[in-house]
Amino acid sequence: MDRMKIAISVPDKIFKAGERLAREQGISRSQLYTNALAAYLKVHGAAAITERLDSLYAKEDSHLDPALTAAQQRLLRDEAW
Repeated sequence: MDRMKIAISVPDKIFKAGERLAREQGISRSQLYTNALAAYLKVHGAAAITERLDSLYAKEDSHLDPALTAAQQRLLRDEAW
């Protein structure tokens, strides 16, 4: 796997908490920040996908079957996203 070295600035309190967590989990600082960024991207990436899908489904000229759209909305109404 290719790696990119970067320099970032974080508040001391967060840095110290991260150092402590990395030690507790037995992982490197790099792995901790990689895991954190991956989790952030997963959450925000899902939100971006949802926004794009919402935009698609909101279009009046969408060529989706109205019955299918209604069924999807009923099924997904109670889903935790």
